[in-house]
Amino acid sequence: MPFAGFLFPFYFMLFFLLVVVLAIAFWIWMIVDCATRKFKSDSDKIVWILIIIFLNILGAFIYFLAVYLHKRK
Repeated sequence: MPFAGFLFPFYFMLFFLLVVVLAIAFWIWMIVDCATRKFKSDSDKIVWILIIIFLNILGAFIYFLAVYLHKRK
């Protein structure tokens, strides 16, 4: 396969692009969920939105584990 070395970077970039798009979609989903969710106080909502925005994917994952999964039960 003479072109196998040429196609590897293309597939790697395609996979990386897919991961980035999915991570951004997850981040936006968590921001929208936080903005529309009812909290005990408005300050809780503001703090969570700031955590999600400033910590990016890590903040969205923390919110997902702490609030989204906990409230679904």
